[in-house]
Order: sequence, then structure tokens, then C-alpha cells
Amino acid sequence: MLYTELPLTAQTTFAQLQDVVLAEHVSRSVAQLRGNFARKSVKGRDYWYFVFRESGYHRQIYVGPDEPRVRALVEKKRDANSSQIAALARAYVAQGATTLLAKHLRVIARLTDFGFFRAGGVLVGTHAFAAFANLLGVRWTGGDRTMDVDVAIPGKNVSIALPDAPQANLHDALSTFEAGFIPTQTFTGGTGPTYSLRGEPDLQIDFLTTLHRGGEAPRRIEALSVTAQPLKFLDYLLEAPTQGVLLDRTGHCTVANLPEPARYSVHKLIVHGERSTRQRTKARKDLEQSAALLQWHAAHDAEWLMQAWNDALERGPGWRSRLRAGIAALSKYRPLDEIGWVLGKSSALRPT
Repeated sequence: MLYTELPLTAQTTFAQLQDVVLAEHVSRSVAQLRGNFARKSVKGRDYWYFVFRESGYHRQIYVGPDEPRVRALVEKKRDANSSQIAALARAYVAQGATTLLAKHLRVIARLTDFGFFRAGGVLVGTHAFAAFANLLGVRWTGGDRTMDVDVAIPGKNVSIALPDAPQANLHDALSTFEAGFIPTQTFTGGTGPTYSLRGEPDLQIDFLTTLHRGGEAPRRIEALSVTAQPLKFLDYLLEAPTQGVLLDRTGHCTVANLPEPARYSVHKLIVHGERSTRQRTKARKDLEQSAALLQWHAAHDAEWLMQAWNDALERGPGWRSRLRAGIAALSKYRPLDEIGWVLGKSSALRPT
């Protein structure tokens, strides 16, 4: 098994922790505003926003996907108690939580405070994979550590329910954080997409976005005051995001937008084949993370996994060939029957 189930008591504690942290996050966002919650449908899925009027314009704050947890927050509009959060977080850590390094959590919390996730940003990469463990009630057995914090910015061609981007100067947020992040790549027209922490060059922030007409040239995101690196296939990953609570071993918590876990598993198989020879370690990690999520979905949510796969298959022959290549690579690393993946029997995806 590529994961172990957390005890029911731990899963219940995290569910309670997530409720109060997200409730605090929502109340902090809208406490001083006069407005109403509204539900919107995008590509067959419903999402909640808080809609208000400011300076003569209608504004909206993304609350989350239409699911029981978010609906409860909307209905109750309750305030969370910070002492309750601390107690629940410490209890959950003691029961087996997957935690981030404290400095990494502070960086992500900094982005949250400066409005990055409200502007539509999504936390991707291994930090998202770590957050999935808590969301799914498991502990991963490998492939869950890295020093990079990867954050993605959806491009114009992504159809997801996210608000219009407000002004959120992430360059200022990072350059004034503790010792200060500094840009390590610079391109014409603005700061590069990678930031490194002074004195700790291994801790980096990488800004990513979807491909656009300009190709793979770094793209300036004016609303966020950063430049992001366009990547192929990222549009698929950024559709239908969810929210998650991240924490460190001391019990500090923050909220971030995350990819949908089934899409993450499919995306990892696709990008595995795009890695260069010198990125073998990352390519192996792609397979490890994909295999773990595929195994979990096969056991707990095969229907949602099938939907994610069908979406990828329908995007064209290039997508299908990459999926077959990913499956072939995965089967060499870990047999399909071992991960219990029913989709491995599909003739449309069987390696050729």
C-alpha cells in the first residue's frame, strides 16, 4: 500500500479543524463587508461567492465549491474561535497529521494574507500532495517532501469559478518576508517567476501559469505584480479547484486553494514524460504521487477518477499518447494490479 488510513478519530478531528479554520477564513474575508452569498455554476459544478458592492462596483470573494462543508459555512456564517483552532490542530498533529515545515507554512500563509488565493492562485506540487493526505484521511508512504513551493496562476483559457483578480502585490509580500525572498530569474518586462530566500537558496517560490498565445515565454501577471512561467497541461490541473487547510507541527494553520486530487494524479502521469533527463528524481516523484492517489481513488472514489481520466482522454491524441506513456512508466515502477487501478484494463489507455 502506498498510504495508510488514519484512525477515524484523527479524520474526525481534521474535519472539525477544517470547519473552524475555513469559517474563520470566510468571516475574516467578509466580516467588514455588507453583501450576500451567491452560488454560481461553471461547467456543471457549483461554487459559492460572497458578493458585495465597493466603490460603485460589484465585487466577489471566492468562498469554495458547493459541498456540505462550504454550505454549512454559508448558512451559519459563524465565527471560529482561535483557541479552538489551536486545540484542534495540536490534537490532530498528535493523531498523525501530515504537516509542512514551519517556514514553508509561513510562506504559504503570507501568500494567503496578501490575497493570492483569493485572486485565483492554486497551490500545486508536493505541498499540495501533502495537503491531500489530510483531506483524504491518510498518510503517504513516500514522495511527499521537497523544498520548492510551487504556486500556479490560472490563465485566460481556464474555465473555473474564480473571482476577478484583485490587486495583490506578491512581489512585496515575498521581498518583505523575514529575511526576504529575492528574484533569481529576471526577464524583460519584470521580475522572474522564481524567488529564493536569502541565506536559504534551496527554499524557492515558483510561479506558474497556463500556456497562452505567447508560448512558453514568461508572462507578466499585472494584477499580482509577478511574472509566471507558462506550462503545458496546467489548464487541466487548475480546473475545479478545492480548498484545504495546511498546518505545521506546532499547530499553526492556513488556507490554500488546491487542485482536485483525481486531476492531480492524472496530471502527474502526463507531465512525467515531459521531464528532462536531469529531472529523473522529479519524474520518479511524479510516478510515486500519481500511484498513491490512483490507489486511493480506486479504493474510495473510482467514479471521480474515471471522470478526470475521461476529461483528459477527450482533449486529443497528444493527451492520450502521453497517458499511455505514463501508464507504461508506472507499470514498470509499480504493477497496475498492485495499485488496484481498474482503469489499467481500459483498452483506450493500455500501453502500446
